[in-house]
Amino acid sequence: MDEKNWLQRFRKSQTDKWIGGVCGGLGEHTPIPSWCWRLLFAFLFLFYGFGLLLYILLWIFVPKGENV
Repeated sequence: MDEKNWLQRFRKSQTDKWIGGVCGGLGEHTPIPSWCWRLLFAFLFLFYGFGLLLYILLWIFVPKGENV
C-alpha cells in the first residue's frame, strides 16, 4: 500500500512553468500535456471566470516539486 495515486504525488513543476508551475505539474502527473491544461484554464477564465480562481487556489495550496 505504499503506492500513492497521482493526486497524492501532485506537485507544482519547477521546470515546466510559465507563471506558477501548476499546469506543468498537472502535465507531469497526468497523461494530458501541460499545454492542454493551460488552454483549459484560459478557456475557463475567458468564458466562465472560474479558471483564474481555480488556478490561484492550486497555486497557493499545491506544494512545490523537487528541483531536478
